[in-house]
Amino acid sequence: MVPTVEWKDGAVRILDQSRLPDKVEFVDCRDYETVGIAIKELWVRGAPAIGIAAAMGVALGAQAVKAVEFDAFRKAVWAIADYLAATRPTAVNLFWAIDRMKRRLEALQAEPIPAIKQKLIVEAQAVLDEDIAMNKAMGRHGSTVIGDGQTILTHCNAGALATGGYGTALGVVRAAWDAGKKIRVVADETRPVLQGARLTAWELMQDGIPVTLITDNMAGTLMSQGRIQVCIVGADRITANGDVANKIGTYSVAVLAHAHGIPFYVAAPSSTIDLSMPSGDKIPIEQRDPREVTHVRGRESIAPDGCEVFNPAFDVTPARLITGIITEKGIFKPSELAEKMRLR
Repeated sequence: MVPTVEWKDGAVRILDQSRLPDKVEFVDCRDYETVGIAIKELWVRGAPAIGIAAAMGVALGAQAVKAVEFDAFRKAVWAIADYLAATRPTAVNLFWAIDRMKRRLEALQAEPIPAIKQKLIVEAQAVLDEDIAMNKAMGRHGSTVIGDGQTILTHCNAGALATGGYGTALGVVRAAWDAGKKIRVVADETRPVLQGARLTAWELMQDGIPVTLITDNMAGTLMSQGRIQVCIVGADRITANGDVANKIGTYSVAVLAHAHGIPFYVAAPSSTIDLSMPSGDKIPIEQRDPREVTHVRGRESIAPDGCEVFNPAFDVTPARLITGIITEKGIFKPSELAEKMRLR
């Protein structure tokens, strides 16, 4: 797996996913502002990967703080955290990771500032390591819902590229493949940024897992022909009642799957579950640049000049359309998710 985000030689090294699949290029972020740009401009994307990048961004920023008293140091680090928290509003992993770094900082206040700086790096690395472990656990649980010979439809990219490694939805696919199941993936292109076409198809091809790319509006036809047996997607935020925010177009896939009697699963780590939010209608939905819709990859125009554009990055799939939510702790019905997560 190509590392998505890592701490390397005193910098946060990020795979620039905006250049895939044409180029595999890395950016060494040497200040927290560049990490913020990387998150906002989709050099790094996917809820778990964003959280990891934010944690490392906090640790990176802390290294440059010159304060020698804890109160002044804390104030500076919190300002860094606030900057990173303002980059994107929907994926809850971003805020989860930043809050975790803040809590770690508070727990270290009795220690010397140089020791605190080093331990913040260690904490950010732990966020990365734990994410990979959670993804592999999700894969073990989730692979049980995939039968030998089945074709899985996925939307956007919820693979190693969207996480610290291995993946959420694609982690489930990987685990099934590694178990010897003869499976195939159908990847929606995922307009307007084309994460399915650029990232999911590329990632699966790197692993030798059979994948077929389709346009977003072909999914219903394939389902009606019996060519899709299960749908698995990732998530950017899951609320207490089991509603799920994910890449725009996920709701449409869920409606189609429900209409055709096809199981629809969501794979996400516990860090994506926001029990403080009661339902999906409270989730803030990011609105992005109209040029993502009017231009292909920011270059070729496909719409008349001045055309009005609506470009939400995410939609919300209601719990009633979801068969199960795959986590590192097991597979749960949306209605039982909150209780199960609180008990574990």
